Amino acid sequence: MPRADFYLIDKPRFREQPLLLVCELTRKAYAAQQPTLVLARDYAQAEAIDDLLWAFDEDSMIPHQLAGDDDDADTAVLIVPPGIDTADRPLLINLRENCPDGRFQRVLEVVAADPAEREGSRLRWREYQRLGFELHKNDM
Repeated sequence: MPRADFYLIDKPRFREQPLLLVCELTRKAYAAQQPTLVLARDYAQAEAIDDLLWAFDEDSMIPHQLAGDDDDADTAVLIVPPGIDTADRPLLINLRENCPDGRFQRVLEVVAADPAEREGSRLRWREYQRLGFELHKNDM
């Protein structure tokens, strides 16, 4: 059964920079050798994640790149802006407003503290429920 985990941001450091949580989740996935897709809302967000993954932890190197190159299949973490098609992977971090299409074992939803973001996450929760996902909520 596929699983969806919702990470609801509340801690001050994540409130100020929600993409830090994305980086931490990505680091855990890489440490567990889980090829990961990060679905960004737009190209600017994809670039911001790319930059932050280089800088957020001096002690760890997470192989990553923006999707769309020939070597996408060889890269541990692919950051996917809208409009770029990629092969499915077992783990997906979703930052978009809609539930992702595709086949994957686990989806991580990062939800900012903003009320509009919380409302969108409730809609996605119900959609995952309808699709038969095992659901979990994590307060961050």
